Amino acid sequence: MSRIAGRFQQLAQQGRKALIPYVVAGDPGLDVTVPLMHRMVACGADIIELGVPFSDPMSEGPVLQLGHERALANGTTLRTVLAMVEEFRQQDQDTPVLLMGYANPVVHMGYAKFADAAAAVGLDALLTVDIPPEEVAPLNAELQRVGMDNIFLVAPTTPAERIQRITDTASGFIYYVSLKGVTGAGHLDVADVAHHLGLIRDRSNLPVAVGFGIKDAASAAAVASVADGVVVGSALVNTMARAIDDGGDHETAMAAAVALLTEIRQGIDNSAS
Repeated sequence: MSRIAGRFQQLAQQGRKALIPYVVAGDPGLDVTVPLMHRMVACGADIIELGVPFSDPMSEGPVLQLGHERALANGTTLRTVLAMVEEFRQQDQDTPVLLMGYANPVVHMGYAKFADAAAAVGLDALLTVDIPPEEVAPLNAELQRVGMDNIFLVAPTTPAERIQRITDTASGFIYYVSLKGVTGAGHLDVADVAHHLGLIRDRSNLPVAVGFGIKDAASAAAVASVADGVVVGSALVNTMARAIDDGGDHETAMAAAVALLTEIRQGIDNSAS
């Protein structure tokens, strides 16, 4: 059983929902990511999602686009991110970690080399935004060879037959995008989310985590009432950016992110009580 499957199983037994924070690796600084990962786990994160910075992050809204730009300016590469995972694993062997990013850096490294390097540092899963299930077989073969999960996105506009194809290919969990458009946009419609999660669950026993549009404890609690996990990204990245813009240092930025994540954890847990 993978670390991700084990974590969701453990949470289900406890009657709890997964909190999955997303941060862009290397933003706001290379020295921030690993300490922040540990602090997020300490305040209740169940799975860590690291964004691999890319020059054309087409699925991201303005907040995360700026995060990618800052991380690239700091010199963050795919190999840098893998080194961060390796450093994190020196103290934490239990918390699942997945990378979310775009195909180009993985293709450039080579699927086999990436899979070997990722497995060596203790990475659990990969989510590549721009590799559709119709084209993922070569990558999937390499990930499966080293026991890594491949996470896929399902959107509100995904037709039923395509949901089936995605769920047949995915492992670990399904990431449902709660809003049309890019990250950080729009307003949540929990009833609509619940409807689409039902369509996914009709076709798969995998847990379903929901991201995009979750900004605070209230929105996280609403989503947690229907989902197996809650992903929060833009709100964390924006909180750190604002702390820096207000004259704070990296320590201040991390503290602000942890404070927000703590509130979100409490909101999720209160939704189940």
